[in-house]
Amino acid sequence: MTPPAFPWARAMAFGLGVLRLSPRDFWAMTPRELACAAEGVYGRAAGAPSRDTLAALMRAFPDGDAK
Repeated sequence: MTPPAFPWARAMAFGLGVLRLSPRDFWAMTPRELACAAEGVYGRAAGAPSRDTLAALMRAFPDGDAK
């Protein structure tokens, strides 16, 4: 399976529009630097639930009939 393409349009809109970076500064950044800048603006993205949390959700909201 091919991984999804990098979202260049979103990255450019964020870097140039939200952060108001110059094109030179934007293209000098690494993707990791851009991700850290986004975290600084929007906060840390929620991670995947733990195994225990997922198990509790599966018990609370089972799919179909449990046989």
